[in-house]
Amino acid sequence: MVDKSAAEQVASGVDRQRLIETATALIEVPSPTRDAGAVADRLAEILKADGFDVERPAGGWEKAPAVAVRYDSGKPGRTLQVTGHLDTVHLPFVSPREDGEYLFGSGSADMKGGIAINVEVLRVLRETGLLDCGSILLTAYDLHERPWGDGSQLEGVIEAGYAGDGVLIPEYLCDSLPVAGRGQAAFAITISREGEKVHEVLRPADTPDVIGAGARVIGRFAELMSELGKKTHPHSGTDTIFVGQFESGEIFNQAPTECRLSGTRRWVTPGDGEAAYAELRQLLAEVATATGTKIEADITLSGEAFRLDESDPLVDAFHGGYGAVTGSARLEAGNKLFVDDGNAFYSMRKTPVITHGPAATGAHTLDERVPIDELVRVTQVYALTAIDYCSPT
Repeated sequence: MVDKSAAEQVASGVDRQRLIETATALIEVPSPTRDAGAVADRLAEILKADGFDVERPAGGWEKAPAVAVRYDSGKPGRTLQVTGHLDTVHLPFVSPREDGEYLFGSGSADMKGGIAINVEVLRVLRETGLLDCGSILLTAYDLHERPWGDGSQLEGVIEAGYAGDGVLIPEYLCDSLPVAGRGQAAFAITISREGEKVHEVLRPADTPDVIGAGARVIGRFAELMSELGKKTHPHSGTDTIFVGQFESGEIFNQAPTECRLSGTRRWVTPGDGEAAYAELRQLLAEVATATGTKIEADITLSGEAFRLDESDPLVDAFHGGYGAVTGSARLEAGNKLFVDDGNAFYSMRKTPVITHGPAATGAHTLDERVPIDELVRVTQVYALTAIDYCSPT
């Protein structure tokens, strides 16, 4: 149960204008994935100006060292980590602006607004003195957005010891408590044959048909889907395999030498990634043999499947903070639709992770926006969650 006085102090301690200025200062620095060094420096400058001791773990990415701050109460307790990525997808840069209701610009929704929330949480807890046990760990990093990044900097930061007992991620999920999420791998398949491109009427009769082989792969995927659909979870759905791109040929009457298709393989059960890889490669090998083609596959893991134990103390602390701020009942358990950094924490350390952020819109578009009231709300929820969760175990 959240103390009413603490909730009031947190509410009055969150500085709306300071939140806007922090988010704006981050948004105005372009930071496409693999080039987030300047915005990481900007975040470090902001935190140093606020009097926090800033660490810069490289996490295997010296070009843009991550940012980390530890705020310790000085008394035993859990460590709550507030974390997020600084990089943005590779779209034309949109400068920040705000109209009193919304904050706009590249990364405002995904997720520089969320990073500003994490910074404000540190400020509020320090200024109110309400964190009387445990500690807060803030981390921010590059290499999140795929396909340009691979999540390796976060993994390096975790391996270097920058990991809490529980984690909050202010991505733009806010309508349910995501307790399960599917793992995902992206694949790019190339089907090829020997020889040259040739007019259809001049090709030898025994010429392998790369387009036909591609069609056979898709047919095998359809057969596989009937089996994958039997693997289910009440929140995250079913295993799937999906093709979103299929391309081949230059003109209508030329026999091509190559066919390409790409898509995703998703699974509901943690740890099933390796088996999914092996199954896919076996299927492709069988099609290659049957069609006389060469088939190569580039398979990239986006993240393992995710689970959140609803009995974990982090969940109760979060619900207490959420209820105190919104006056609403506990959020219903639901699905985490996308792979986010929580999957890495879970797969590497089995750390409890809650993804909950502002009701932002336009992520991965040129029209990102986040309601300023939502930045304030999530800051309050996070601060109150920390006060409860960081108490002695």
